[in-house]
Amino acid sequence: MSIMDWFKTKPTPATVKDKQTNSPKSALLHREFASHPSRGLTPATLAAFLQAAEDGDLLSQAELFMDMREKDTHIDAELHKREMAVKKLEWSLVPPRNASAVEIKNTQVLEDLIRDELNVGALTMSMLDAIGHGYACIELGWGRNAQGLWYPSEVEHRSPTWFTSPLTDRNTLHLRDNSSQYGVPLHPFGWVPHIHRSRSGYIARTGLFRSLAWPYLYKNYSVRDLAEFLEIYGLPIRLGKYPEAASDKAKKDLMSAVLSIGHHAAGIIPDNMAVELQQVMASGSADSFKVMMDWCEGCISKAILGGTLTSSTGANGNRSLGDVHNEVRLDIRDDDATQIDESKTAFLVYPMAMLNGLFADNRCPKWISDTQEPDDLSLYADSLPKLVAIGAKIPVSYVTNKLKIPMPEGDEPVLGVVSPPAATPPADAGQTAAMAAVIPGQSDIDPTPVSSMSDQLAVEAGSSIKAMIGQIAELVNKAESLEALRDQLLASYGDLDSTELVNVMALGFAAADLSGRFDVSEGK
Repeated sequence: MSIMDWFKTKPTPATVKDKQTNSPKSALLHREFASHPSRGLTPATLAAFLQAAEDGDLLSQAELFMDMREKDTHIDAELHKREMAVKKLEWSLVPPRNASAVEIKNTQVLEDLIRDELNVGALTMSMLDAIGHGYACIELGWGRNAQGLWYPSEVEHRSPTWFTSPLTDRNTLHLRDNSSQYGVPLHPFGWVPHIHRSRSGYIARTGLFRSLAWPYLYKNYSVRDLAEFLEIYGLPIRLGKYPEAASDKAKKDLMSAVLSIGHHAAGIIPDNMAVELQQVMASGSADSFKVMMDWCEGCISKAILGGTLTSSTGANGNRSLGDVHNEVRLDIRDDDATQIDESKTAFLVYPMAMLNGLFADNRCPKWISDTQEPDDLSLYADSLPKLVAIGAKIPVSYVTNKLKIPMPEGDEPVLGVVSPPAATPPADAGQTAAMAAVIPGQSDIDPTPVSSMSDQLAVEAGSSIKAMIGQIAELVNKAESLEALRDQLLASYGDLDSTELVNVMALGFAAADLSGRFDVSEGK
């Protein structure tokens, strides 16, 4: 069997066992220190960093993006929300299309191996670093478990500054080293390179941080200006007064005292000098700086989460708008999960399947995250019995998938229907149908209880009344309007078959008459 990786390259034992960054040419990467280009950042330098990245040099852009997340707590918090939404999703491996029994079994073997040997949550978080940068590379070191199966025994996230993109193929990542200006290709089966498409374009421009860089810069200007404003307007003016004959040294000492009073709230001066604290002459407000900062943070939230009401309610926020914004956030989460699943399938599941010989002909399972939200249980509990009652054939798997209720395994206890307690028979059950005394052949039933008479009459009249209701229902179904139904009811009143009902009513009148006679004869 010929094993090919997703780079269309046949892996060798060296590429599987040895990590690429252990080579002497890549050793310098482990000893690099960040230059923190965000210090003194200006619009001109920011534009230069972004342009250099488009030319294949990703170093300065990557370092800037790391600084942005480290220094701006709003960016970090919003990105963390987006990452955690994907990390918490349940996942499973799905067999390839038209899978055989052996492939289905080996899919479960592979899933168990991943769950037992890998920290999937940490791997997912490392890959999600690509949302901001546009790419994330996780290096794999391979080993065997106790059963002799190959698995990534070392999983290490590598800094985005370690990579570059050749001008000849700007959608490919190379590892920087001393052998080439644009580095060398990544070893087959040695990496999980995740390219995250926050927007279309080549790798240098797909990262979300490119959109966040400008609001980050403007916000920094506002924060700096606000700090200067508070430093100036937050402290009173201190005036030092010295005698006309004061020497230069005395003036210098007075100035030091004035400065000390401002920052340390303490100082000393000669008794023939004076210090006065005066209110600031000019007026000012910090509102304009706050407005700019809020605008920048609003832009950042929209770019990361698709809206602002999942972060703060704002002046006009309400729950309904928040729910709409949350639906947009869920759409973003689902897209993130889909892109992550594709990379895990290609660069993690496929190598493990091929190296362990679990699948042939380059077939392998797919990594699928469960992004489905459970539907309203009360809605299904009300509607499903009604649908089943009219003959709808609903598979159990449909219900379990919609409501996210797992199927029981083996003899696992399950919930059942609790039968209601048996109804207690009425106290006068022995006198049921007492009205039947007026009916031939039923004279042995006591006719005195009025309730029993009513029940018997209802039973006898039931079929006649049901027939009348059926006729009326036909008229309702055929009627084109309420007025037409009214006219049809009036016209058909004489056609209703009331013969049986008349007989029952006659019996009722007779029973009432006899009951009255009986009461008189008994002296009641």
